[in-house]
Amino acid sequence: MGHELTHRYTHVEAGLVENVVIRRTTDTDAYPSGWKYTPHLGTLQDLTLIRYDNAHEDTKGHELHTAAGEADVEFPGMEELIVEFWASADEYWDTIGGNPPRPY
Repeated sequence: MGHELTHRYTHVEAGLVENVVIRRTTDTDAYPSGWKYTPHLGTLQDLTLIRYDNAHEDTKGHELHTAAGEADVEFPGMEELIVEFWASADEYWDTIGGNPPRPY
C-alpha cells in the first residue's frame, strides 16, 4: 500500500519543535480516512503539547494528545484538522514570539 507525502516540515525555535507530516494513503484498511498524519508541537525536553494522529485509525480512530493526556476526536477532514492544529499551536508560538514557516 502506498503513502504519498503531501506535506512535511520541522521547525525548532525557543525550546519548541513543530513537526508536521501528512501523507495521502491508499491503505484504507489501516487508514479509512485516506490520510496518515502527525502534526506535532512539543518541547525539546520531549513533552507533547499538541499532537493529532491516526497511527491506529483502524482500531482507535483519530486522537488528540496533549500534556494533559489523550482524547478521541472526530476527523473533520485534512484541511480542517491542520487549520485547527495551527490555531492551537499558535497559542504557544505567540507567547514566545515564535514564527514557524507555514504555507498559509
